[in-house]
Amino acid sequence: FYVVVGVAQDRTAAAAIGGSFSARQYNRDVYIPLNTFQKRIGDRVITVRGGTFQNETIELNQITAVVDDVASVDASADIIRALLERYHKTVDYAVVVPKELLEQAETMRMMFNVLLLLIAGISLVVGGIGIMNIMLVSVTERTREIGIRKAIGAGRGSIMMQFLIEALLVSLMGCLIGIGASWGILRLIGKVSQDAMNFSMAPEVVWAAVAFSGVIGVLFGLYPANKAAKKRPIDALRYSG
Repeated sequence: FYVVVGVAQDRTAAAAIGGSFSARQYNRDVYIPLNTFQKRIGDRVITVRGGTFQNETIELNQITAVVDDVASVDASADIIRALLERYHKTVDYAVVVPKELLEQAETMRMMFNVLLLLIAGISLVVGGIGIMNIMLVSVTERTREIGIRKAIGAGRGSIMMQFLIEALLVSLMGCLIGIGASWGILRLIGKVSQDAMNFSMAPEVVWAAVAFSGVIGVLFGLYPANKAAKKRPIDALRYSG
């Protein structure tokens, strides 16, 4: 039996030792005195891998060095390497600098962000083309309506504004449906994973999505709106399609 004498402060997960990017959960660590560990457990570690038991003796697993200044990290790592090379002839160790891991993780994050931006850009263009086609069909089907409005005094600006607003509404409706579907999928993943993974939608991301949708709706609605505004009243009233 062990007596709990305290609980460590909550700590963010970090990359595992050896250059692995698998997160190490510090909040799941249990700390016991070294003498107690040697008496009750010893240096023998038994692990299960691939359905088989592996038995090995590990005298020391990890040493964590902390420096006061971030600028001293690289120099301190070089000193530690030099000391290990001098006094520990067997190269069965690895000096892992978290700063290097963070730089690699940042590079990977930037690559993923660029890839996501490309995918999002293609999706926006495809969605904009769809909106433009819908509005072109709407302009064709409502040619007589446009002719009547122009005949009773509607100007070119009011016709353009009407179709631009309609294109904007179509784009925003699609955006709201996408946000709702995303929220539902995240909730479903959270329930399936039984809270092992937590997802949330940042408000700034939602507002950015709404803003981009509005811009796409207006840009791709300009051509149909301009086409509708250019129609001559006499030609529009004669249209029988």
